[in-house]
Amino acid sequence: MAKPAKLFQRLLQGSRNLSFRDFQRLLEAFGFKLTRVSGSHHVYGRPGLERPLIVQPNGKDAKTYQVEQFLDMVEAFGLSMDE
Repeated sequence: MAKPAKLFQRLLQGSRNLSFRDFQRLLEAFGFKLTRVSGSHHVYGRPGLERPLIVQPNGKDAKTYQVEQFLDMVEAFGLSMDE
């Protein structure tokens, strides 16, 4: 169980291998809140963003393309980690 800042740093360095649990922790550190779960789909919302982020596990890992979507949202909306 790594700290969110360390996980994010690892993503910025190019690694996309992340457990789903760590990915959820990282989303929450960026202010995303789990709004609902429908089957395996976890829907996260964030105040100020109209677009939800829908993620689902690939076994016990996060799906690579969903990690990419998260990073795109961080860049596009200038999101930062809550302190």
